Amino acid sequence: MKMSFRWYGKKDPVSLADIKAIPGMQGIVTAVYDVPVGQVWPLEKIVELKKMVEDAGLEITVIESIPVHEDIKQGKPNRDELIEHYKTSIKHVGLAGIPVVCYNFMPVFDWTRSDLHHPLPDGSTSLAFLKEDLAGVDPVADDLNLPGWDSSYSKDEMKAIIENYRQHISEEDLWDNLAYFIRAIMPTAEAAGVKMAIHPDDPPYGIFGLPRIITGQRAVERFLDLYDSPTNGITMCVGSYASDPTNDVLAMTEYALKRHRINFMHTRNVTAGDWGFQETAHLSQAGDIDMNGIVKLLVEYDWQGALRPDHGRRIWGDQTKTPGYGLYDRALGATYFNGLYEANMRAAGKVPDFGIQEKTVGQK
Repeated sequence: MKMSFRWYGKKDPVSLADIKAIPGMQGIVTAVYDVPVGQVWPLEKIVELKKMVEDAGLEITVIESIPVHEDIKQGKPNRDELIEHYKTSIKHVGLAGIPVVCYNFMPVFDWTRSDLHHPLPDGSTSLAFLKEDLAGVDPVADDLNLPGWDSSYSKDEMKAIIENYRQHISEEDLWDNLAYFIRAIMPTAEAAGVKMAIHPDDPPYGIFGLPRIITGQRAVERFLDLYDSPTNGITMCVGSYASDPTNDVLAMTEYALKRHRINFMHTRNVTAGDWGFQETAHLSQAGDIDMNGIVKLLVEYDWQGALRPDHGRRIWGDQTKTPGYGLYDRALGATYFNGLYEANMRAAGKVPDFGIQEKTVGQK
């Protein structure tokens, strides 16, 4: 397991030096943020990004993400051209020596929350999805604008896209469009040495009348069968899947591990119910997920991929503007998961490697 941390590039107030100081931190999860969706990522931009990270003593373990254009998701006539652009970007990621790309196939937006600062019993705040806050709300009629929505579209364009999904694209249609995309890109990814890792829908159930398909155990099984190769894998985001209380994330994790198809791990904790869900501290008892059980499975199956602690609470006066991406609680989460990893590794008679080469500065 290689502990990794999301970094939003030069403009991120959390610096690479901050991240490097987290004990056992080895990897960076990042992206090229100044290329419009649907265009090719230039190789030189990826190489420049990689050098910046490596100069800080870290490595890029995952690209998160190369966004999938809405016209691909909707199966529009221009999708083949856009897919060719996507394939070229994958090739460039492979040429740069980066092993994994995380992406999603969610219509319109990457994630949805109704409250970015919902209080927790410990006095901190975190992201929450409260169904009652959105009951009866229509993002088209009510001119709604929520975090996580693709800001590259105007409001009128966004409304048109949402209406097209509602009127013309069912869940089965979206599955067909995903299958078309997967079967087109996977041979390129295999040749490039890049593993693909689809992220679940967040939340993993229908909202606003839009189709949602990567939602639980059956969806994962169906997805992996679309293209039976280790290259076609998942991002096992336990927090996203556990946002639906009917999902057994331990069973889902073991299923995907048995098939060697977890290409990336996200490990935020949540508590969920009929009312919605809220993100919590990473500690098992703070939420609904047995985090020790998750890490134990990773050790049992000798999983070697990148894991990031995903989101965190807002604590200690953290003023980072990106919701869920402050330094402090994510750093606590990383340290917690490294502790679980070491304990489970040693219990299994194994020695963990956190990539620490020097214990002090200079010759002693």
